[in-house]
Amino acid sequence: MRLIRTIVTAILALAAALTAMPSAQAGSRIKDIADFEGVRENMLVGYGLVVGLAGSGDSLRNAPFTLQSLQGMLERMGVNIRGATTQTANIAAVMVTASLPPFSRHGARIDVSVSALGDAKSLQGGTLLVTPLLGADGEVYAVAQGPVAIGGFTATGAAQQVTKGTPTNGKIPNGGIVEREVGFELASLQVMRIGLRNPDFTTASRIAQAINRRVRAPAARASDPSTVVLTVPDGLRGDMVSLLTDLEQIVVEPDQQARVVIDEKSGIVVIGKDVRVDTVANAQGNLTIKITETPQVSQPNAFSQGGTTQVVPRTNVEVDEGQGKKLAVLSKGGVSLQDLVDGLNALGVTPRDLISILQTIKAAGALQAEVEIR
Repeated sequence: MRLIRTIVTAILALAAALTAMPSAQAGSRIKDIADFEGVRENMLVGYGLVVGLAGSGDSLRNAPFTLQSLQGMLERMGVNIRGATTQTANIAAVMVTASLPPFSRHGARIDVSVSALGDAKSLQGGTLLVTPLLGADGEVYAVAQGPVAIGGFTATGAAQQVTKGTPTNGKIPNGGIVEREVGFELASLQVMRIGLRNPDFTTASRIAQAINRRVRAPAARASDPSTVVLTVPDGLRGDMVSLLTDLEQIVVEPDQQARVVIDEKSGIVVIGKDVRVDTVANAQGNLTIKITETPQVSQPNAFSQGGTTQVVPRTNVEVDEGQGKKLAVLSKGGVSLQDLVDGLNALGVTPRDLISILQTIKAAGALQAEVEIR
């Protein structure tokens, strides 16, 4: 009896715990489908030199900008090499890029990427010299320097070369130091704009309604499919961090337009869940002609006086008119995605055939979706 009471108590406790758990909601958080005004990254770019390469750098004859940069750098250090013949292959000109995170403070570290600009074969073992990183306004926001780490290699022999990855690209983790901050007074905002990553009227309206329910005031409104304007309530002004922390956790079910995306280059087809097909009959078949040449050699008999060797052609022609492909009818008055896929699979279509079929159904006016070809 004691064992039974223990089991019953455990089951009741488990049931109570499951009841106390919040129910799963279908949807996405606002922070995953929208961006807040001013909370954004800034792109930085710079031009620099990587030194210390083991003969895999730029050839100075083919990369005059590398030679000019080398001369300018040495002149700033009191070394004049103008007019001298320089044949080093241990230096490479590179473009340095980085993203400045939002609200980055002076002295913070950021990651930088390094890409060869000339004909360098590899940046392995190289060190980036001090490189200013500029923003779109031409101001210096960070400075980068450090050893370059690459994810590939190149091995060359007398008759063969093996390359893995891209040895002319690399990264410097924490290789940049922020020197200038991007000014943005978040706490003083009275109006905050929320930008949707996938603009949609329905999604914008749902976000505004969810925010108004959370703050218990008509503070948010959808101004267009991609923007929700939030007027900060009087009682929450000055504490924008707490307000945005609360709002970005709100779960909203985003809506989307029925769409079929076709990538012609790779043959990939992606069909959205809301795609519908009206009553339509579809058949898929191709005319395939296969011609095989198997010539044979005719030899004269042994000790023949006038016989010659002749090549006798043998040709085999096979014609496949796709007679096994039957006509399929999709007739449920709004066929779902699963019905469409099952019907096309029953025809044995390939991804390339599927692209043509979808385009033809769209031309017939039976595909109720937007077809996007990339």
